[in-house]
Amino acid sequence: MVGPTLRSMTKYVDEDLHGVEFRECDLTGARLIGVVLQDAVIDGLVTNLVVNGVEVTEYVEAELDRRHPVRMLIRSEDPADLREAARRLRAGWAATIERIRRTPGIERRSVNDEWSAVQTLRHLVFVHDSWFRRCCLGSTEQFTPMGIGPTVEPYREAHGLDLSLDPDLDEIVSVRDAQAAELEAWLDGVTAAQLAAQAPVPDDDVWPPYARGRSVRQCLGTVLNETFEHHGFCVRDLDLIEAQGAE
Repeated sequence: MVGPTLRSMTKYVDEDLHGVEFRECDLTGARLIGVVLQDAVIDGLVTNLVVNGVEVTEYVEAELDRRHPVRMLIRSEDPADLREAARRLRAGWAATIERIRRTPGIERRSVNDEWSAVQTLRHLVFVHDSWFRRCCLGSTEQFTPMGIGPTVEPYREAHGLDLSLDPDLDEIVSVRDAQAAELEAWLDGVTAAQLAAQAPVPDDDVWPPYARGRSVRQCLGTVLNETFEHHGFCVRDLDLIEAQGAE
């Protein structure tokens, strides 16, 4: 697919876009010229972002690494670092789950059309099944029914997923604990050579279809990154919910 060009871009001139929201949009190559941009939030895969002539991505990434040192472990090629990353991620989620338990019911609340805490955890159940078990281990077993995967067909409710389920927090946490233990046990024995090998993705039409050709390390990176990023989203939303309750 050819990327967007100035000729093919939609242009907005003298438009009032106050409060506009772009969700799951590809803004590659977007140009904002002479704009007023105050109190804006940008959250996503951002690279080569130039603000008033200054490329700011490196500054942002360095600050994120300072705030969250686990990010550097996640990017490492050293199995020992990856083991430590998995353990830190598990500890971070354990602390957040304890926080959730102190306010019964908060796990099902959501803000700004984001997932609730239980939905986020159910998505991570799916991430483990798809990106770790299928892509790192080559498993052909069906997904854990409570998982929440992509919204697109035919993957939305396939390979064992059951969106009619409504598990409680304890059920989901029990599954996630077992998955985290499985991942850590595997990391305890994995070698650099095994990580560099091509991922043993089964040859079938099951999510993720675009993983073929990637290395085991790349697929593991998706698992660790998803676990980290969704924890950040969950904490962000818990902060917002608690702030609303304090008003």
